[in-house]
Amino acid sequence: MKASVFIATSLDGFIARQDGSVDWLPASPEPHGYEEFIATVDAIVIGRKTYDWVLSYIAKAGGGWPYGKLPVVVLSSSLKEFSVPKAAKCELMAGTPHEIVDRLTERGYQHLYIDGGVTIQGFLRAGLIQSITITRIPILLGSGIPLFGHISQDVRWKHVTTRSFASGMVQSGYVVVA
Repeated sequence: MKASVFIATSLDGFIARQDGSVDWLPASPEPHGYEEFIATVDAIVIGRKTYDWVLSYIAKAGGGWPYGKLPVVVLSSSLKEFSVPKAAKCELMAGTPHEIVDRLTERGYQHLYIDGGVTIQGFLRAGLIQSITITRIPILLGSGIPLFGHISQDVRWKHVTTRSFASGMVQSGYVVVA
């Protein structure tokens, strides 16, 4: 099973403001590879807070479900039921990152997109992320929700690509060194 992260951060490494807001992200950035990345994914694993944020964003922006027909696994240890947008294929799941990966592997999934700060951090600590693409937005927030939290040991990565965009965004891709 391959698990990947594709995410934007501020220059100082935050994925959102302390209140979860991402109002600092560019409104309409030029294409930066997300469509190509998501086409390689079998399922998305996100935390409940990220799922709630997606739902509120859809409600405010008036857009549709952003993940198409991809299965979305929403992680929560407390929810027993939740609302699912029309045309979305979502389910709740609880467990450790290894338990989640084992269940999804049994279903035949081969490539997971891991999203949401706490979820990414948990999968990183468990050693389950094989690749990460980080798009740095040219803004300093000073505080917020960091992409990387505490880890108990070094995690070494190999740089595979970097590209820059006219907007000032810089995107780098890495694979974990086994």
